[in-house]
Amino acid sequence: MVAVVSSALLGWTAVPAAASAPEAACTARTGPYQWDLERHLKLPADGWQSTADCVAIRAFQQRTGVKPANGYANVATHRTMLVVRARADPNAAGKCPVRSYQVTCVDLDQQLVWVQRGKRVIYAPVPARTGKDGQETRSGWHTVYWKNRDHHSDLYDHAPMPFAQFFSDGQAFHGVLDDLFQGGSHGCVNLRYADAERLWRIMHKGDSVYVWGVKPGTGRSLRPSSASSSAAEQG
Repeated sequence: MVAVVSSALLGWTAVPAAASAPEAACTARTGPYQWDLERHLKLPADGWQSTADCVAIRAFQQRTGVKPANGYANVATHRTMLVVRARADPNAAGKCPVRSYQVTCVDLDQQLVWVQRGKRVIYAPVPARTGKDGQETRSGWHTVYWKNRDHHSDLYDHAPMPFAQFFSDGQAFHGVLDDLFQGGSHGCVNLRYADAERLWRIMHKGDSVYVWGVKPGTGRSLRPSSASSSAAEQG
C-alpha cells in the first residue's frame, strides 16, 4: 500500500509553476562599434551606450545569432550588421563587375563574400576574414585552379583548411574552426565552416573571382598577381 501524504501535512502549499524569469538588465558598456550599431538600428547616434541602446543591440544579437547576446557593440556584432545591411543588394556600389557568367565577389572593405551571375545574387553575402597587414589577400581578377575538400596546410602546422578552393598563388577560400571575427589570415579568404561548405557546392574549377578594397586595419592592398597557379597555399 502506497502512502499518500497531503502537502498540508508537510507545512507547504502547492503553487503553480513560476513564469519564466524576466530578462536580466542590460548593462554592457560602450562598445568599439557603438556609433555604427546606433545608426543601423536607428537609435540616437552619439557613440555612447544608454540602456535603450544596450537593449536594442542585445535584441539585434538575439535575432541574428551573435553570442554572447549582451548588448555590447563588438566586432562580431558589427560584422554581422554588415551582412544584414548587404543582403538586399550586396553590389549596390557596383564594385564587383557584372558578367553573364558566375563571379565570386570578395569585398575587402566590408569583409564580405557573395556570388553573382549577371545581376542575380546566387549566394547571399556572408562574413569573411581576409589577409592581415603584410599578407593581404590579392586584389583583382583570379580563377579557381584547384579544389581540395579536406586540405591541410603545408606551411602552417598542418592546419585544417576544409573546403579549400584555391584562386591566387596559394590563397584560397576555406572554412575555419576558430573565431572568424578575430585577427586576419595569411592571405586566404576564411569563412565559417558551414558557409565554406555551401560555397564549395556552388563554385567550380575555372570560376572567376574578383577581389577589391582594403581590409580594415591593414596599411595597403597588394597589386593583382599575374600568376594564379601555384600549389603552395597561404592559409
